[in-house]
Amino acid sequence: MTELTKEISSTSYPGRGIIIGKSEDGKNAVIGYFIMGRSENSRNRVFVPENKDLKTQAFDPSKLVDPSLIIYAPVRTLDQVTVVTNGDQTDTIRDFILEGKTFEEALRTRTFEPDAPNFTPRISGIVSLENGDFSYQLSILKSNEGREDSALRFFYEYAQPVSGEGHFIHTYRCDGNPIPSFEGEPTLVNIEGDIDTFTDHIWNALNEDNKVSLYTRFIDLATGEFEDRIVNKNVK
Repeated sequence: MTELTKEISSTSYPGRGIIIGKSEDGKNAVIGYFIMGRSENSRNRVFVPENKDLKTQAFDPSKLVDPSLIIYAPVRTLDQVTVVTNGDQTDTIRDFILEGKTFEEALRTRTFEPDAPNFTPRISGIVSLENGDFSYQLSILKSNEGREDSALRFFYEYAQPVSGEGHFIHTYRCDGNPIPSFEGEPTLVNIEGDIDTFTDHIWNALNEDNKVSLYTRFIDLATGEFEDRIVNKNVK
């Protein structure tokens, strides 16, 4: 198991990242999602709550250039399911779940982002509550070594989460031009403390120049109720 903060801080630009796991005390499903940015357009964002969901929003609307890949709903909350992704595939997954279809079926209709030459991977996660516990899945859709016409889809299922452990997946392996996509399985990481400790650890580990926003959620497995935290670098 890798120390979460060391894994996050091991590169200046992991891009966008999802962490899902189980709290140390075994009482909560844990979700973390962060965004980073190198361009002014990417850095000009904040996370904003919307009912039980989350959306991205331009911090300064006058500076918004292209909203297509940066304005979306990262989190959608259904009855027993929470969906978290780095793009508008959140809504694709939600719609398929509401139709009685699966996480995998939804993502087989999608591919990586059309932002050549990076072809940013689409990373997605889903938490499913069941009988006082939960399971979760992660996925990454990425280009085949930068080929625009060749997509790779990977799915990972975690049916018996372990207290104090989680998995971390992010869009980029490291900084670069073009930026190399994440490789390998999601990283096994530790989950420490309550929601505020978890939030602080992630935020403080992210590169100061490139971090933009962080969202965390703890879901009480006994009741299904949840707590959220939002940290935005851009604060009015």
